Amino acid sequence: MALTEECQLQKLPDLFYPNPNPTSSLCPTLPLVGPQFYPWVSSAPSSPSIFHFTVTRGFQGAAEEIPAGIPLFLQHRSSTKSQIIRYWQYPVEEHEVETEDSYILILIRIPYGRMGNNASARRPIVFLQHGLLVTSITWVSNLPNNSLGFLLADAGFDVWMGNSRGTTYSLKHAFLSTHSKQYWAFSITELALYDLPASIDYIVKKTGQKIYYVGHSQGCTLGFVAFSTLPKLAQEVKVFFALAPIFYVQKIRSLPFILLLRLPKPLSRVLLGDKDFLPVIALNKFLATFICNNDVTSVICGQTIFAVFGFDPENLNISRTDVYVAHNPAGTSVWNILQYSQTWEHNLRSKEKRSTCISITDVLRLCTPVLFTALLRYTFYRKIQPIFQGYDWGSPNQNLAHYNQTIPPVYNVSTMEVPTALWSGLRDLLADPKDVSVLIPQIPKMIYHKILPVFDHLAFIWGINGPQEIYYEIIKMIKGTP
Repeated sequence: MALTEECQLQKLPDLFYPNPNPTSSLCPTLPLVGPQFYPWVSSAPSSPSIFHFTVTRGFQGAAEEIPAGIPLFLQHRSSTKSQIIRYWQYPVEEHEVETEDSYILILIRIPYGRMGNNASARRPIVFLQHGLLVTSITWVSNLPNNSLGFLLADAGFDVWMGNSRGTTYSLKHAFLSTHSKQYWAFSITELALYDLPASIDYIVKKTGQKIYYVGHSQGCTLGFVAFSTLPKLAQEVKVFFALAPIFYVQKIRSLPFILLLRLPKPLSRVLLGDKDFLPVIALNKFLATFICNNDVTSVICGQTIFAVFGFDPENLNISRTDVYVAHNPAGTSVWNILQYSQTWEHNLRSKEKRSTCISITDVLRLCTPVLFTALLRYTFYRKIQPIFQGYDWGSPNQNLAHYNQTIPPVYNVSTMEVPTALWSGLRDLLADPKDVSVLIPQIPKMIYHKILPVFDHLAFIWGINGPQEIYYEIIKMIKGTP
């Protein structure tokens, strides 16, 4: 039985040299050259802009891996990370990397684009780091002309995608089981100071080149922590492209996340436990296959997801909702979530102290010398600046085991020497514009900042107009970097 699909073509900008073909198909085929070249295409184009064809299951390749009963063009719901990439006819490699603390991570590589683009040539290295509760699949979840991972490969880059420990594709350890508490005893700090160096060092040694780093959400958090703390690692990064950067969470507006961050400590231990948080489960596949897979329910599913992160219905690709639901959330450690909670709570307490301190200095101004008052006011303000710090494990001994010091370290972005380009959205409920405005002045080598008025948190990776607003700019910046 064959399936019929209609696929549109989109003219790509001149940024996509050295690709000799100016078109990129939305379908799982190479640019239109006719059925004589691709045996699974059984009909010729009917117009210059629309290509109607029939895909036959007999094609030798990714189509043979489709489970019975699942439509070919919705295969992504049940696919693994590499199957999705192969499905769109891109080359793919999987690499295992062991961290200093013995976690085993999976790196995904798309070494070149669908046209080959001189496959043996040396090409710039771009490393993509996903955000909280997702995996490398976020970079290839949309169609090829709308997914950053695919666009970068077609533009002539060697694309690598990381998978943080504790997520769906990086659950291995040299000797710990995921059933043990010890396996899950990590926070954002470990992701930044162990996972990121292991991944980047491996890529640099493998390719002999420095990298361009693209982070989304928590992927930005990891970059800020790692590159400000590890100067040697920062030297391996040419440019840091930060999408919807999260660092301070003082002004977060997402109600579900606010409720999560506000959980009292005893209650959070009962509700969240002490291991993993929101891993991919059978329910994801059920929702993707039976609930979020039609025109009506996919809209409901999509709007529910985006309402958590910021609402931008015009920029939501409803047809991909089942793919998003099938693979996300992808899990992390409970302590990862609690580190955000501690940071939020600390900054909230600091805000309350600020109100008290300001009123005290106003009184003192009436009865003390001006110089003393100014010094006092400066001291108060210095202490209440929002911070991002390591997770406090509850005792000096445990903190010593994690940080080699008895108190959690505070991470200072102002020491980061990596040139940084940043994109933020005004509808983003997680990377709130006010938090971003506090972050921006602290980045010493800010080379570009673009504010997107209608972008929510997920639009940076899944938005329909992501290429036009962000991805083409990234490609142009990389091509213009010496």
